[in-house]
Amino acid sequence: MRFTKLARVFCGMIVVWGTMVQAEPWGDLTGRFVYDGQAPPRRPLVVTADVEYCGRQELLEEHLIVHPENSGVANVVVWLFVGRGDEPPIIHESYASTAKSEVVLDTVGCRFEPHVSLLRTSQTLILRNSDPIGDNIKIDTLFNPPINITLPARTQVRHRFTIEERLPARVSCGIHPWESGWLLVKELPYMAVSDENGYFRIENLPVGEWTFQFWHEQAGNLDDVTLDGQQTRWARGRSAFHISSGEKDLGDLLLSPRLFAQ
Repeated sequence: MRFTKLARVFCGMIVVWGTMVQAEPWGDLTGRFVYDGQAPPRRPLVVTADVEYCGRQELLEEHLIVHPENSGVANVVVWLFVGRGDEPPIIHESYASTAKSEVVLDTVGCRFEPHVSLLRTSQTLILRNSDPIGDNIKIDTLFNPPINITLPARTQVRHRFTIEERLPARVSCGIHPWESGWLLVKELPYMAVSDENGYFRIENLPVGEWTFQFWHEQAGNLDDVTLDGQQTRWARGRSAFHISSGEKDLGDLLLSPRLFAQ
């Protein structure tokens, strides 16, 4: 929100020339993704290259990570969906400080870290190889030119993706075929990825009715979800929620094992 020099904020209100005006309200969207069944174990990956170094790493499958104790599902990606022709939301001022930030996608211990990266079109992606061996980062974007970069040991390059992508783009390595990851590129900052316990949070959304997209690499668009004890179908993995001032907590979102069966 833009202020004149005569505007002051007092107790959540804006005072302009002695007139009280209600400040723009904002809210957070939170929730936790839960695997609705027995948590599947993660199997060791088969190391077929640079065995002397990569074979010493504890590498496990990453296409589905379920917490063994609380069944939280990691790496579910959530973002605010804006349809063609829809008016985009106002961006909260708290995101201004990171609008031009650098986002690091690193190769550490023969795997990509983080497994899922979030990037705004105004930000710069740092492709880094922290390992003592050469590596490769291939990103299969659809709306931006895809890239395929070889990185010598302990080097990095900078790259910009200036067009947002509809879905997360696959990240892979031509040298180590087990290395995998995903990159979501959006203009808006309203996106999140669930942590190891399944929790996600999108902060400072404008109050109102907004549609969100829910996606996971193994399941694709999440369309079979149990919310508040009711099984629901989210067409194309999208659902609308009313954001109120404060926090909109969706609670535990139960994901059917059927979603991940391949």
